[in-house]
Amino acid sequence: MEIIARIYTDFAEKFGIPRQSGLVRELTGKIVFEPKYRCTDAVKGLEGFDYIWLLWKFQGTERGHWSATVKPPRLGGNTRMGVFATRSPFRPNPIGLSSVKLEHIEYSEDGPVLFVSGIDLKNETPIYDIKPYLPYTDCHPDAREGFAHAVKEYALQVEFPEELLKLFPAEKQEAIIEVLRQDPRPSYHDDETRKYGVAFAGYDVHFRVKGDVLTVFEVVPYVG
Repeated sequence: MEIIARIYTDFAEKFGIPRQSGLVRELTGKIVFEPKYRCTDAVKGLEGFDYIWLLWKFQGTERGHWSATVKPPRLGGNTRMGVFATRSPFRPNPIGLSSVKLEHIEYSEDGPVLFVSGIDLKNETPIYDIKPYLPYTDCHPDAREGFAHAVKEYALQVEFPEELLKLFPAEKQEAIIEVLRQDPRPSYHDDETRKYGVAFAGYDVHFRVKGDVLTVFEVVPYVG
């Protein structure tokens, strides 16, 4: 398959990215097509849709590196489920699927650029395909959620000192708070003294977790 575009987001690293698209609606990104696909006609009519599907390539995993069972982080990292019952990146083919909100389309020297929100992708993730989201076929509100139902409401309380939060532009402050509320840690981590860091929007956000309270204690420039 050919890469048709790349998405540019505030996540320089995998750690901290929401485990599903749509969990943090404030997270934004822009999709820039590869030169071969910078064709206005190719997105004609897309502006009439509120959401789109993205098929993309998992980064950091190689084709063939897969396991029949995996340990979903939200189940504590100790319970095994079949890989096809999860959204683990360790699959026979490293393909991800996300439903994101199409905010608007801009036209520039880079061709049509798609601005989206509710993303769950690392910066410069390759995109294989884009399709419109159709609510009358793609939405199944009464569908069962399997083991995911038991953990979907999980969230932390975030304590983020105002002087540190103000290092981020106003439009990104709610996004980083919501990212932290999702608890980026593996579920089997329970060390109150352990320091974690989320790379976001040019900064490294350092925090600790005690019980269900996440406390940010330092924000420093991200150095990679």
